[in-house]
Amino acid sequence: MSDSQTIRVAAAQIAPDLSSGEGTLAKVLATIDQAAAGGAALIVFPETLLPYYPYYSFVTPPVASGAEHMRLYEEAVVVPGPVTAAVAERARARGIVVVLGVNERDHGSLYNAQLIFDADGELLLKRRKITPTFHERMVWGQGDASGLKVVDSRVGRIGALACWEHYNPLARYALMTQHEQIHCSQFPGSMVGPIFAEQIDVTIRHHALESGCFVVNATGWLSDEQIASITSDPALQKGLRSGCHTAIVSPEGVNLAEPLREGEGLVVADLDMRLITKRKRMMDSVGHYARPELLSLAINDQPSHCSHTMAGRAPDMPTGEYSDECERADTAADH
Repeated sequence: MSDSQTIRVAAAQIAPDLSSGEGTLAKVLATIDQAAAGGAALIVFPETLLPYYPYYSFVTPPVASGAEHMRLYEEAVVVPGPVTAAVAERARARGIVVVLGVNERDHGSLYNAQLIFDADGELLLKRRKITPTFHERMVWGQGDASGLKVVDSRVGRIGALACWEHYNPLARYALMTQHEQIHCSQFPGSMVGPIFAEQIDVTIRHHALESGCFVVNATGWLSDEQIASITSDPALQKGLRSGCHTAIVSPEGVNLAEPLREGEGLVVADLDMRLITKRKRMMDSVGHYARPELLSLAINDQPSHCSHTMAGRAPDMPTGEYSDECERADTAADH
């Protein structure tokens, strides 16, 4: 992709169907159609939109949340599976890059996952949120750094983080070192109150400035009826309002369109990719402005596994026997 290209992108602020993963998927596919019809080459959806962000976990004590947690398991997305196949096909049919947040089910665990589909439908990246925040730890497992990757897509080099991962500067720096051009960020929205929206604004604009990239940010939305379905307590309902800030930011920290804080809709903007070079000419955090001999990042980007094959074991030797032999050898060496 030439850095002189102008790319139209969209950030979606939409509400999930809290009663049906299929209902949410239908809204995702329709929104992809809408964005593509408007000329967008990239669309970013909110955090774990499919089937829905576990808003219940923010206002429901763990002892009372078992049924909702089980329902989330039943609706969660298997990657790859029918849901990813449907999104991939729509991305291919419309020729649009899609960044989608899902609750991923991997056997007995759920994860906050971000999926990037290229414009030909190929799944370029599946990554998992490395540290779920506060109440989310009752819902999702931890991801690893194997997903802290920037991928080449039809619209350029794309990186992604979810919500408060943006408060982990080393996670952001891991993407910066890979020279992301478009950073796709996702937040749940409809939580915490207006201060959450203000924090999102500061966070994404700072990353745009520091990384010298564009940021396309999507947050979710809940209607009053949906909030009432999650909790009937007016005091707790306050914790499920506001907090939305869907926006598109330039490498100079400027909003390229009016951010969306209320209701459903698309924020659309044209990205002049030359602004990346304009910004980095003055300050390239991973280039001429870096001091790697003083400060550098060490990252373990290997996938986490619960079992490992031990190197050096004779093929026909049981694991226990091997361990005993190793211990005897180590003891002899010590003496």
